[in-house]
Amino acid sequence: MIDKLAIVVVTYKRQKLLKVLLESFLRLQTPPWRVVLVDNENSPETLDLVAEYEVYAEALWGPAEGDALGFDTRFAYRPQAQNLGGSGGFSAGIKAAYELGAEWFWIMDDDVAVEPEAIDRLAKWTDRFDVIQGSRLDFDGGPFYWQYQFSPQLAIYNPFATAQFDESGFKPMNTMCFEGGLISRKVVRQIGFPDYRFFIYWDDALYGYLACKAGRGAVVSDVVLRRTREVENWDIAGVRQLNSTSDTNRFYIMRNRGYMARYFQMKGDYNPYAYAAGTVLSFGKEFVRMLAVDRAHLVSGTKKLVEGWKESRAILNDPTWKPMPHPLPENGPLA
Repeated sequence: MIDKLAIVVVTYKRQKLLKVLLESFLRLQTPPWRVVLVDNENSPETLDLVAEYEVYAEALWGPAEGDALGFDTRFAYRPQAQNLGGSGGFSAGIKAAYELGAEWFWIMDDDVAVEPEAIDRLAKWTDRFDVIQGSRLDFDGGPFYWQYQFSPQLAIYNPFATAQFDESGFKPMNTMCFEGGLISRKVVRQIGFPDYRFFIYWDDALYGYLACKAGRGAVVSDVVLRRTREVENWDIAGVRQLNSTSDTNRFYIMRNRGYMARYFQMKGDYNPYAYAAGTVLSFGKEFVRMLAVDRAHLVSGTKKLVEGWKESRAILNDPTWKPMPHPLPENGPLA
């Protein structure tokens, strides 16, 4: 068992994919304590889905234990007045679960499905690690490679991190992914909630970096999720792949490097020369991505990369910048 495990899901205009995820929750061998669902669309259709699966969950698992706010429903629906992006959605979702009294937060997007044994597989690691990333399958059923090592000096993932596990079944990591990351309350209490200003991209890399500074992190070989959304990609050597993305993502890929640099400065891990080299590498990677899988967006995508680069420099030189507030109170209301 994982004590007071809250699954935190962020969704936006993808009810068909969300239904696949909710169906997979019902097949879990061990039920979660809560499912906190942040709806960035504030859609009546999503609300109806949550109400439907609340009935199914109670029939399967029985009544839920009461939480710190006095609710005993298994699903906690949190519609947002506007689209907060992934980072804002997960910030709101983790905050909501924290206020309910969750001890562990299992974070995921709406385009995955959980394995029936997932919670049991994660539970065996919770006495050793504070931040845990389970392994995933891609939408085609093959293994999904995730870069679990991050260089704060370059502000990029380590592309050479090995995909293989040894007999221990885990590898130390210094980041995390919002697609299935598990984090303990004691770490959240120290580092606060994800920085909503990222909107999308690099938010989980930065949050995982902060989390693994505050606690012990590991990626484990146990498969806990499978991806359900097919994405065009370029397969590299049968292990790594370069996925298609949007011009909006390209802008935030470059812009949010400015936010990361400010946090690295705060933690003493910032090197201006290495960071500049990492920025050039990031730009080059995105240019290769456009040539390989997004060639139709070569002109518009390059423009967005340049715009994001300029904004990252403004953030890096902003004298008024402040990090997200932390630490958090153990109990009681949050600001």
